[in-house]
Amino acid sequence: MKQIIKVMILAALFTALGLPVFAGAKADTGDVIKIGVFEPMTGANAAGGAMEVEGIRLANELNPTVTVGGKTYKVELVVADNKSDKVEAATAVQSLIDRDKVRLILGSWGSSLSMAGGEVAKEARIPVIGLSCTNPLVTAGNDYYFRVCFIDPFQGTVMANYAYNDLKAKTAVIVQEVSNDYSVGLAKFFSDNFKKLTGNNDSILTTVNYNTGDQDFSAQLTTIRSLNPDVIFAPGNYTESALVMKQARELGINVPIIGGDTWETPEFIDVGRERVEGAVFSTFFASEVAATPAADTFIKEYRSRYNKEPAAVTALGYDGYLVALDAIKRAGSIDPLKIRDAVAATSGFIGATGTTTLDANGDATKSAFIKAVEGGKFVYKTIVNP
Repeated sequence: MKQIIKVMILAALFTALGLPVFAGAKADTGDVIKIGVFEPMTGANAAGGAMEVEGIRLANELNPTVTVGGKTYKVELVVADNKSDKVEAATAVQSLIDRDKVRLILGSWGSSLSMAGGEVAKEARIPVIGLSCTNPLVTAGNDYYFRVCFIDPFQGTVMANYAYNDLKAKTAVIVQEVSNDYSVGLAKFFSDNFKKLTGNNDSILTTVNYNTGDQDFSAQLTTIRSLNPDVIFAPGNYTESALVMKQARELGINVPIIGGDTWETPEFIDVGRERVEGAVFSTFFASEVAATPAADTFIKEYRSRYNKEPAAVTALGYDGYLVALDAIKRAGSIDPLKIRDAVAATSGFIGATGTTTLDANGDATKSAFIKAVEGGKFVYKTIVNP
């Protein structure tokens, strides 16, 4: 009883002095709105997560407040590490919602991670804006998940067309990271479209599998070498993809190897070195062809801070944050449900990566950029409009 009285006296004293009675996680105060970010800051996908967070933080630095109903709020970013793991992704989102009381969430690099976190956000009715998660299943059946990137049916079509029209390929082999939803989905869309283009259901000679974290691909590559395809399509995580390409060249497989947006990380070149020269992939943005005032601002500010060229997913992180702010303004409220409705109504938003209009599924229709590794750098080749 004495202890309870003592606590009550201390609480009254703290209140009189204007001090907080309890320490711990803070909910939004009268002048702060929290936006959550769940990204792989550690683990196999850490490089991708870091690049997206760079874009989000840059946008926040340039646009640190949002005015709602005549009141200006400071926007506070709360970053949670999903550790490149599906279970951790769900936990990270749950923590952002329960502990940090965020009004909206951005992320995540990796469609599998996005899907895992998306279920939690859907249950809690908190809107999420995906940045580079391209698998259609991320938004399918989830009215609270949206994205500012194109999706894999388009990306698969783009790369199948590149293989057929530019490389004049009539046969292909697919190398897929079977434990990665992004890789499996993109491989299927490429396969379906390549077969249509060639008019030959046997034009995909085989599909070989590997798991995230594998290091030795000699068995799969020996099979591929015996088939002698015109092209290899190998969408997957940047580390494993670089190792696949490196070992393929060492085995004397010299046909073109093409892939998807996940390859655009410095680690892809660091791991593969000269063996990834000539690799071609689709991505979301190229600083060489900035087409909007927002793109000019983004590129200028990024270069001044980091003294390097921005990655496509960094530009998507930048745009995701700005789309979030735009939705909050249009909602005229910090209520997550009203913000969700405003995000869903996003149309004609001009950002660094072009114009974002969300369809009924919450997906953005965007152009794709083709890049290649040349001289140890990612070099823009062309743009493909939807």
